[in-house]
Amino acid sequence: MPDHVRVFVEHEPEASASYVANQFKGFTSRVLREEFPHLESPMPTLWSSSFFVALVGAVSADAVEKYIDTQWERPRVKKRKEKKDKEAGRAPGV
Repeated sequence: MPDHVRVFVEHEPEASASYVANQFKGFTSRVLREEFPHLESPMPTLWSSSFFVALVGAVSADAVEKYIDTQWERPRVKKRKEKKDKEAGRAPGV
């Protein structure tokens, strides 16, 4: 399971990236804890307070979506993922 989430977001310029990230984290935390009550007690917070933001500027939305969708197909990343899966005892591609 990935240890991070990639989200491609377009938002109003008046909203800061930190505001958008915190709103996303708060909403998803509430929804996940409602759906999976076992997350409530053992975990004081579902998300860490950190986040990373990158602007895409002149790159099209299609290009960003393709990058995200094909990230595991890139040889360097695929090899790293296979190594992690092997170390964790998971079957390849799971």
